[in-house]
Amino acid sequence: MSIWNTLGEVAAWVSRATHLSELAEAVRTLFAGDPALRRKVAFSVAMIALSAKMAKADGVVTQDEVRAFQQIFAIPASETRNVARLYDLAKQDVAGFEAYAQRMARLCREDNPDGLLLEDVLDGLFHIAKADGLFHDGENGFLRRVAEIFEVSELRYEALLARHIDMGSTDPWRVLGVERDLPFVEVRRHYRQLVAANHPDRLIARGLPEEFIAIATSRLAAINSAFETIERAAA
Repeated sequence: MSIWNTLGEVAAWVSRATHLSELAEAVRTLFAGDPALRRKVAFSVAMIALSAKMAKADGVVTQDEVRAFQQIFAIPASETRNVARLYDLAKQDVAGFEAYAQRMARLCREDNPDGLLLEDVLDGLFHIAKADGLFHDGENGFLRRVAEIFEVSELRYEALLARHIDMGSTDPWRVLGVERDLPFVEVRRHYRQLVAANHPDRLIARGLPEEFIAIATSRLAAINSAFETIERAAA
């Protein structure tokens, strides 16, 4: 059974739900005996629902954003309705995104206590937000609040922001998520941890779809480039 058939089961389970936050409980209940599958479903549902909520932040969904979403998920034509059903449920739910994000954070941490899967969700949301060439204040406010709920530090959020949004001259320390006055030996240790955490095998183990690996490659390229800049300055 494909992940999209599985998401169809989730959508059917909550078709009578009145609050988006019930999706998290659906994932927990349906896949309690399969943590690996639950990680994949949790990531997918979080991306679909939060991207739908983010669309309200700037008031419009552009074709560029739709294409960016498709770069994260290769959705078979036969499963488009299942995904659209979840997206519409999220977009139409009168409840705010915060309660859902809180429940999804707890669910993702059950199988990924280090919180990296939650950073992956934020990474995907940034990828979608910047796709139309604009990064709206509403999107920034939305993503900052999600990061707070996900317990992603301000330093880590700024690292995501620096990697995705062109702010003129990119600060390599900011890209790595470290303070500028950190000793080089500590910068190198942190860099090696980032490289290990972003190895394709680690990403797949966290539950990311294969399509996301191509996006993560650009993440790793930015990390490598930032470290090389700092290394040259330290030589």
